[in-house]
Amino acid sequence: MRHEPQALIHLLAALAVIIAGYSFEISVGEWIAISFAIGLVVVAEMLNTAIEKLTDMVSPEIHPNAKVVKDLAAGAVLMASIVALVIGLIVFLPKVLY
Repeated sequence: MRHEPQALIHLLAALAVIIAGYSFEISVGEWIAISFAIGLVVVAEMLNTAIEKLTDMVSPEIHPNAKVVKDLAAGAVLMASIVALVIGLIVFLPKVLY
């Protein structure tokens, strides 16, 4: 977490969601969905970091294919984050609105 600022942002967001879950007393099913979403983002972030480090190691010079690999890995984190956001909205929006 110390070397990956985006991972720290994801960790802080996860802590906020966990606190909100306790505050709103979400159901077991909702906890499962939230836990899945948090896990998905953490795994995506870890894979992204691993892919970036490996790409830097095997291709230290700038190479168009290396950029594509890194962009795809970062895109996977973005997609995981969007899925997590949608799950969060499905769980928490009704509780906030009603």
